[in-house]
Amino acid sequence: MNDYEMLRVIEFLDKTRRPFGDVIGGFDEDPGWKIVVFLIKAHIHSQTVAISTLGQESGLPYATSMRLINRMVDSGYILKVPKGPGAKTFSLQPSEKLLQSFQAYAGKTKSLLAQTLGLRGGEQEEDYYFGGTPLGSQIIPPMRLVQKRVESHIELRFLLNDDNYFSSMRNMWADFRNNLASKKNFDLLPLPDLYRRILDNRNKPVSDYDVLAINMPWLGEFAEKDIIRPFDALIQKTGINPLDFHPSIWSTARWDGQDYGVPGYCTIEILAARRDLFADAGLDFPRKFEDVLAAGRHFHAPQHGMYGAVWDGARGMPIASSFMFFLGACGQPTISLRKSRAGFTLEGVNLEELHCTIQSDAALSALDFMRRLIEISPPGILNMAWDKTLDVFMKGKASLGYFWTMRAARFEYDVQSVVKRRVEYLPQPSGPGGTRASPIGGFLFCIPSNLPEARVELAADAIAWMASREAMKAHVKNGFPIAPRFSVSADPEAAASSPIVRFVDQLAKKNLLHTWQRPNIPQYSAIERILGEEVHDALSGAKSDRTALADAADRINRELKTSGKRRTGPAS
Repeated sequence: MNDYEMLRVIEFLDKTRRPFGDVIGGFDEDPGWKIVVFLIKAHIHSQTVAISTLGQESGLPYATSMRLINRMVDSGYILKVPKGPGAKTFSLQPSEKLLQSFQAYAGKTKSLLAQTLGLRGGEQEEDYYFGGTPLGSQIIPPMRLVQKRVESHIELRFLLNDDNYFSSMRNMWADFRNNLASKKNFDLLPLPDLYRRILDNRNKPVSDYDVLAINMPWLGEFAEKDIIRPFDALIQKTGINPLDFHPSIWSTARWDGQDYGVPGYCTIEILAARRDLFADAGLDFPRKFEDVLAAGRHFHAPQHGMYGAVWDGARGMPIASSFMFFLGACGQPTISLRKSRAGFTLEGVNLEELHCTIQSDAALSALDFMRRLIEISPPGILNMAWDKTLDVFMKGKASLGYFWTMRAARFEYDVQSVVKRRVEYLPQPSGPGGTRASPIGGFLFCIPSNLPEARVELAADAIAWMASREAMKAHVKNGFPIAPRFSVSADPEAAASSPIVRFVDQLAKKNLLHTWQRPNIPQYSAIERILGEEVHDALSGAKSDRTALADAADRINRELKTSGKRRTGPAS
C-alpha cells in the first residue's frame, strides 16, 4: 500500500466517523484514534511532531493527554527521537510496530469495502486498490470501448510485467466503477518469465492474450519473428497521437519503418543521491565516474551498516544492463551502430554487417569502474539486483544508487521509505570520453499476431485507453512517474506530484534520453544473455577482463552472423 492509498483510507474513515458526532452529540471522540492518525499522516508528509502538539490534537486535557501518550510510548507504539546529538528535547514518530499495525487495519478496511462495493467473487480482497485512482480523480473509460466490450461479450486478456505500475493498471481496469475486466484476466510475470511466455504464446493457434506488454529492447526480435502485428493501421482509428509522445520514446515502438505498438510507460536509468548526506558533508553531486567513487568512499562505513553505492550486479539481465549503461557512459555502444548527432542510431545500418565492439578501452574502463564500485557496495552485490538493491537504499543504508525511475518512485511514496524528500535525482555520471546520456527503458503495448481479427480492434481500443493522457496522468498522480507524453509532463498537477516527472522532462528537453545503450535488434536478448554471463565471470574473478570481453565479443559476433534477417535497420 503506497502513501496515497493510505491517506485515502484515513480520509474515508475520518469522513465516516464525522456524521456520528454531528448527529449524536455529547460524546467524546476517540483520542487514541486522533493521536494515531495525526502521527501516521505526519510520518507520510515527513513532518516532525512535538509532544505538546500531539497532546492538543488528542482533544484531552493536558495532563490526561500526556498520560495517554506516555502509555503509547511505553507500549512501543510511539518513539521519542532526540532533535539532535545530546539534545534534551525530542519529537514523536510512529514506531515500526504502529506503522505495520495501521497498515494491517487499513488493508482490512479496504478489503471489506471491496467486498461491499462490487469485487468479483473469488478474487483476493486485499489486492483491491482503494479508490481506483488517487486524489479523487476517477478515470472513466471511453464509451466506445465499454459498448464494444458489452456487445461482443469479449473478456480481454492481458500479459504484463510484474511491477507496481501494471498492478495499478490492473486495479484500474478491475475497479468496480469501470468493470472492464476481472483481475483473473491479467497475468503479471517477472521479466524472464514474461519473455518465455510471449514466445510460447506465439506457438499456439490462437493467442491466449489480447494485449502484450513487451520490454522495449525486445521489439526487433518479436517483430522479425512475427510475434506481434504492425499497429500503423490502428493508430488513426483509435485516435492515438504519436506527436504527443517524446520522439525518442515513440521511436522505441518502430521497426523497419512500421509502428508495432504504443509506449505504455517509460523509465529512465539514473543515479540517486542522498541529498541530506551530501549537504552535511559539503560534497557536490557526482558528474563523473571518479566523483561517484570518491563520494561513495566518503560515506562507505559497512561497520555501521552504511554503504557507498548500490547497483544491479546479479548474474544475467541485471549485470548485463549495468555494463551496457556504464559502457554507454564511456561513449560506446556494444555493437557497431552508426554515430549521429544524437549519439548512435540503427537507421540505415546493414544488420548483416553489425559486429561487437566491446574489445576496447571503453569496455575496460566500464569493467574497471564496476570493479571499484564493488569495493563500496554491500557484501554480495554480485548476487543483488532490483528490489534487493532498492530496499538497501530505501532503508537509508546507501548514499548513492543506480536505479530505474519507476523503481525510484518508491523512495517518495512507499510508507516504509526513510529517504523520502531526501533524494536528488541525477543524470548518469560520465565515464572516460563519454557523456551523461541516460538510458530509456519501459514497455510497449502490442497486439499478438495470432489474435483473431474479430478481437484486434477491441484490443487496439484497450491499448489506446491504457496509453491515454488521462490514464497516464492518473498513474503519475498515483506515484508512477511515467510521463512519455508531452501533455502529461507539461500538466502542472502531474508535474507537481513527483520530482521525477520534472527531472525526466528536463532530461528530454536537454536531449539526454537515449535508447542506443540497449539496441532493439533481433539479437538483443542473446547479447544480453552473453554479457550477463561473461561480465559476471570477469567481476567475480572467474576470468580476466580481457578474456571475458574477448569471449563475449566472439559469442556475440556469432549470434549477429547467424540470426540476422533484414538487410537494413529500422527507419525512423
